[in-house]
Amino acid sequence: MTKKTRQPGWWYPYIFVAGFGVVLAVNGTLAYFATSTFTGISTTDAYEKGRLYNQNLALAKAQAEMGWQVDTKLVPASTADGHKVDVRISYRDRDGKGVDGLKVTAGMVRPTVAGYDHEVALPSMGGGVYGGVFALPLAGVWDMDVAAVGEGVAYQHAQRFVIP
Repeated sequence: MTKKTRQPGWWYPYIFVAGFGVVLAVNGTLAYFATSTFTGISTTDAYEKGRLYNQNLALAKAQAEMGWQVDTKLVPASTADGHKVDVRISYRDRDGKGVDGLKVTAGMVRPTVAGYDHEVALPSMGGGVYGGVFALPLAGVWDMDVAAVGEGVAYQHAQRFVIP
């Protein structure tokens, strides 16, 4: 009986197959993480918001022409019973008098974690000052988008703060 011996280099085709297998495994892993993590969409209805850009500029100009002075004071705190923020917003007209009779709402937006955004009403404290103490579910960075609406007037502004 004759013994068969393999030719030198018989295993070279297996190197190519193994190399393609590694490439497919890496690409599959990257595709999985690309589709299962952050989508990259930071705003909804981007087209509509872009279409309304000139209207937003006109509204911002009208707001600036009102001459209001708005002072926002935020005192964030983490205590044993949760995370809180003390909000005080003062609205003064062109002459420095407090603007009363506004309906003020603040949208509390968590920019890094979805599912915690909520809206709070800021009651009047008299003399054009609106605010209160509000509990927040998490510590960290928050954006507060404030809208004040009154008889024929509207004012918007935003503030970012950090709860330690």
